[in-house]
Amino acid sequence: MNEPTSGVGTPADPESSVAYDESDDAIVEEEAAAQEELATTSPEVLAESLGDYLRAWGKRIRSGESGAVPVLVGLVLIIIFFQLEQSTFLSSGNLVNLFVQAALYILFGAAEIFALLLSEIDLSVGAVAGVGGFVIAELIASPVNLVWWLGIAGGLFVCLVIGLVQGTLITRLHLPSFVVTLGGLLGFTGVIILLAQIDKTAVGGVISISTSSPVYNLVNANMSSTLSWIVLVVILAVYAFVAISGAARRRSRGLSAPPLSVVFFRVALAAIGGIVVVYICSRNRGSLLVSLSGVPWVILLVLLVIGAWSFLLGRTKLGRYIYAIGANPEAARRAGINVPLVRTVAFMLCSFTGGLAGLVYASRLGSIATDIEVGNFVLYAVAAAVIGGTSLFGGRGKMLHALLGGLVIAVVFNGLALMGISAAGVDIATAIVLILAVTVDSLVRRRGATST
Repeated sequence: MNEPTSGVGTPADPESSVAYDESDDAIVEEEAAAQEELATTSPEVLAESLGDYLRAWGKRIRSGESGAVPVLVGLVLIIIFFQLEQSTFLSSGNLVNLFVQAALYILFGAAEIFALLLSEIDLSVGAVAGVGGFVIAELIASPVNLVWWLGIAGGLFVCLVIGLVQGTLITRLHLPSFVVTLGGLLGFTGVIILLAQIDKTAVGGVISISTSSPVYNLVNANMSSTLSWIVLVVILAVYAFVAISGAARRRSRGLSAPPLSVVFFRVALAAIGGIVVVYICSRNRGSLLVSLSGVPWVILLVLLVIGAWSFLLGRTKLGRYIYAIGANPEAARRAGINVPLVRTVAFMLCSFTGGLAGLVYASRLGSIATDIEVGNFVLYAVAAAVIGGTSLFGGRGKMLHALLGGLVIAVVFNGLALMGISAAGVDIATAIVLILAVTVDSLVRRRGATST
């Protein structure tokens, strides 16, 4: 009896057939693992050149890891729409006003990111900003008359203490952050009213800030055009030095590091963005009789805050611990991370950054009053972080997201104001933008999950 044959007469071997099938499955699994690694690994880890880096980013986007791309595309489309509707939208004067408007939303978003990374929320950030603004205004005004930097330090210290207390209640007593910070929202709103009542110089619940004070000039004064360019060069030089030395240090220790071409590409992008901003701000946006140019000081403050917090989250143990706890708190605890301490510090940083937002708010108005919209500021804080790309479920987010989200909110507010849209229309439009941003991000990630 002849043996069964396969193909062109070769005897079929069941064992070889099984082996072939298993090896084929192994190849498929390896390819899937490679795709998963590409989707979850930072592009600079796999890249050996700038071309590899760009291709890796393209594959990550197609696999669902879109990052900030949807936000950037949406921001560009919104800008084009408003420019078509109002030709003055991209004028230098309006753009500088837009940058100043965005500063407040960016700082609130940066504050909220510390809580969101832990899969928590801070509903008190608006009220904490109000308390910080009131304390600063009272310390630098009569009868205290502290020097401006001591007044700012005092207000920010109060905000740090508030964050410490709330963080301790949340982490040590295991109280829900929603409940604790909601209590903070209500309680510190009352504290603001009490501060205005205690201060006899507060007329109608309003404390004014002297126009000669550096606190007032933070938002309402500009660097000279020459100083603006000098500051840009210094910032770019520091950024280039940190990026190049960091990559060289990682490479010397045998760790993955982006090639120099990728580092130079990032520095070039930062340089282009900085040059565009400084060029816009350096153009005369005053009248024929009064010249007005230069970068507002508040823009420098925002860049320093975003840069410092980005360094903290990306280059320090504390930042890595925050991400680890947000992704999996139990695994972080078993790895030896002091979870309660890290979470408490994160809430302190949230309140501290909220205090900086309160400083900008008081500087912009030249005063601080009991009618500060603490509830709206909480909503803007969450919206700026989420629109920018920060996850509501912890473990994913960057300070860059606060920058992008704050810009989106400011662009929407500014453009609709130029069009003469009512406050109701502005609120509705902001809600639509928020929902669309989250929807696009969710759909892209869902597509990536089903394609792998």
